[in-house]
Amino acid sequence: MMLVALVLIGLIMACAKLWHRAEALDARLSAVEMGALASPALPEPSTRPMVRTAYRSALETQTVWEPESVLNEVPESALPPVPLETVDILPVEPVAETPAPDCDVEPVEPYWPTPESREPGPRSFSFEDVFGRYLPIWAGGVTLAVAGFLIVKYSIDAGLLSPLVRVICGLLFGAGLIAVAELALRKDDLVRDARIRQALSGAGIATLYAAILVAANLYHLVGPMTAFMGLAVVTALAAILSMRFGAPSAVLGLVGGLAAPALVGAGSPNVPLLATYLALTVGGLCVLGRSQRWWWLGALAVTGGFGWGVLLIGGGLNDIAATLSVGALTLALAIAFPLLLTGGQARAFQLVSALAGCAQIAAIVATGGFAGLNWGLFALLSIALVWLSRREPRFADASLAGLATGLLLSIAWPSPAALPLAFVLGGGALIYGAPALWRLWRSEGRLGDAVQLAAIALGTVLVPIAQFWDQTGRATFVPLALLGAAIAGGAAAVGWRNTARIADARFAALALAGLGLSLLAAGLALPAWALAPATAVAAVAALLLARTSSDDRVEQGSYAFAFAALAFLLAQGGTDEVLRAVVPTDVPLTLSACIRWLVPAFAALGFARWSRGNGVRQLGQAYAVAFGYVAIAQLVPHQWQALIPAVLLAAFALAGIRAPVAALGAAALLSVGWALQPLGVWLAAASGALVGEPFVVTALPAAVDIAVRIVAPIPGLVFLLWRGGLPARVGEIGMLVTALLGMVALHAAWKHVFVIDAADMFIARGMAERTLWEMLLTAAGMLAWRAGSQRIAAGLGLAALLHFGWFSVLLHNPLWSQQAAGPWLVPAYATAFFAIWWSARIVDDAPAGRARDWARIMLILLLAASLLRQVFHGTLLSTGQTFQSEDICRSLLAIVLAIGFLQWGIRRGLRDWRIASLLLMLTAIGKVFLFDAAGLDGLLRIASFAALGFSLIGMGWLYSRYLPDAAGEAPLTDESYSADTVLADTRG
Repeated sequence: MMLVALVLIGLIMACAKLWHRAEALDARLSAVEMGALASPALPEPSTRPMVRTAYRSALETQTVWEPESVLNEVPESALPPVPLETVDILPVEPVAETPAPDCDVEPVEPYWPTPESREPGPRSFSFEDVFGRYLPIWAGGVTLAVAGFLIVKYSIDAGLLSPLVRVICGLLFGAGLIAVAELALRKDDLVRDARIRQALSGAGIATLYAAILVAANLYHLVGPMTAFMGLAVVTALAAILSMRFGAPSAVLGLVGGLAAPALVGAGSPNVPLLATYLALTVGGLCVLGRSQRWWWLGALAVTGGFGWGVLLIGGGLNDIAATLSVGALTLALAIAFPLLLTGGQARAFQLVSALAGCAQIAAIVATGGFAGLNWGLFALLSIALVWLSRREPRFADASLAGLATGLLLSIAWPSPAALPLAFVLGGGALIYGAPALWRLWRSEGRLGDAVQLAAIALGTVLVPIAQFWDQTGRATFVPLALLGAAIAGGAAAVGWRNTARIADARFAALALAGLGLSLLAAGLALPAWALAPATAVAAVAALLLARTSSDDRVEQGSYAFAFAALAFLLAQGGTDEVLRAVVPTDVPLTLSACIRWLVPAFAALGFARWSRGNGVRQLGQAYAVAFGYVAIAQLVPHQWQALIPAVLLAAFALAGIRAPVAALGAAALLSVGWALQPLGVWLAAASGALVGEPFVVTALPAAVDIAVRIVAPIPGLVFLLWRGGLPARVGEIGMLVTALLGMVALHAAWKHVFVIDAADMFIARGMAERTLWEMLLTAAGMLAWRAGSQRIAAGLGLAALLHFGWFSVLLHNPLWSQQAAGPWLVPAYATAFFAIWWSARIVDDAPAGRARDWARIMLILLLAASLLRQVFHGTLLSTGQTFQSEDICRSLLAIVLAIGFLQWGIRRGLRDWRIASLLLMLTAIGKVFLFDAAGLDGLLRIASFAALGFSLIGMGWLYSRYLPDAAGEAPLTDESYSADTVLADTRG
């Protein structure tokens, strides 16, 4: 068996030598072809008239090639025109006197082939051509080969012939087929179809293959060496016949040769002999394909060889010879044979075959129990891959596949011993790492070299961790992690002064791998809770290295470390620590928890300071505030944790214009988050007040919550807004938030001033509390307007008006609700009048003006009715019966107000006031006739009707005097009251 292996290795070396010589010949042939293409093209044929002899009756044009030198020396345009009559070539006889004989003159074919003859058009294949001319002949050749195999098999089953006679018959049958093919070639005028001889020769070759294999494996008539020589002879014969009969013979020989071992039906084949046969068959076909430039022939042969390799590995490699033979066959199929292929398509197939070889060798290693011999075969394949990657630029990264396969095999190795695993890892590192390191920072260096070194560095520690994690302590792997970090970091350090290191990701890949392995070593040595801080430190280290090396790829890698730190923060009890910073929990206060969040907070500050991306800097600021808050919250009781973001806001305010906007936003969001709970309590009580339920002081949030969560952030926010320097939109949002928090805090404080905690207290003090609160809101709106915050001023003024209209007018109006009016009627309505008047500065269009007029009219009516009621009933307007005198005064008041509305509408030219006057007067008339007159008698009834009559006459006179039937209305002036106007009216 060792002799077979040595012979196989010698054949591989011979194939490599022949391949080298063929490459040189191919290069020379390509150079000759390129020289022919680069030579100057022949000139276009010129046409000149020639004179016919007696046998040519007329002038005829003939293509004549002129020498290039003559054309270059004397331009055609420089030659003087020569008349045809002066050309003295042959004596010319008149055409009429010497007619041409009646004969067919064949046209003379040009010397140079035409383009149509050089490049024939594609031939179309019809249904009859495919199924009537081509397929039957090819199928017949395959059928003949199968018939030969079946004849042999039938003779075996029937016992008709002895083994020796069977083999001889098979050889004679194959030779006869080849002889008939040769006869068909020589009798081509009779056969007239090249496919017949091609099919016969292919079937004969396949029959010879089968006969030799049967003689060796089944009957053991010949020894291995004799069978080897016979197969070599048949392979050579197949190559010769394919060159004589064409590609179809080679295809049929390929099919027959690869199918022969399966057709003989051997139960337990001789694996070394079969592998040798496959190697010879595939190699011969590859050589033949290269000589004939049939790259597909070699590709099909290699594919078939891989298929046989899968079958042999699946059947089991039971001894060393079988393992060596199949391994050597796989090496030849993966590396040697594909190199014999030529053409652009062959390049891709060579890469695919190398990857398939990796997979097949890996299968040999896995099915062979990861023995040393199997690992040796894998080492040979690795060396071949490295050599191929250095020789062929297209396969520069092919060794990555071998390295990845080796690492996966090392991880899948079941229960390896430490020393063999160390030898495997060390050998792989030497095979793949040394060439990669040698080429890494040279001119031909590639990113794949850096990836190989990084993978080797990672595999140095990850493979032992995967194999021995349960068998030893964590600290055992720290030296391996440091060794891997040294490998990656050292490779990166070698290229530090290389100016081309920032052109690609070589330096970044190695540097990040080194940092990652250093972090792994720290994680293995430190306690579990320190993993997140260590990762944050690694992220900052990568960021600083990116700034120092001016390599943005390293900074992008630092983002991965930052996200990993965030994940570790939340994984190792981080959720409980976050909950402790938000809600009351029983999680104890620990210094380690504070450190876990404080170190990432400083790391986020580093990103906010040193990152090149603006977005990353903003995120770093926000995360720094958030992490710092959670860190400090681990040491502060829950009741006072809301002061942390308030203090941060104050610190940012004191920092001046250097305070970052993102950090301000994060601190403000934290403060708002803490204020949500007391704001929710306040909103719940306010929602009840909207439906008429009194807002008592006991419904407010706790005083400490208001002070810590709502009041505490306000000074910092106010100072920030006063300082300025914020973006416009941020400033507006800050003002709204500050106004909201301030209003809630002030309202809570206001509630504590009046201490309304029961229904009787609400009746006694409710009107005063509401009036003063509305005055306070209006005053705050005026101050905001003066400060230039028009939106806030408008909001405060609108809030005052809505508060007055909803609570003081609709829900708790003293006219129909139990509310002590006291002296607060006039201040309350005066505040509303002032707010309505001030609203004209904000919205001054016509519809808003009409709305303000109607609001004034309604407020005047309500105020007058309230004051009249208070005169008769005191502070509680909704209690007691209505006196007759009060009812008469109410009618008189309505009439007076109607006259006043009319006068104001006439003077200002406001139609709405005049309409209100008429409506009010009609109401008063109806009231007098329907209610007042029914309850009066005597002089009082006469007086009421007289007053009503004079009032109606007066209003009519005003309308007829000051409102003529003019289309346009204008405000009245002093001329309307002059003496001339009055006299003219009297005379009229």
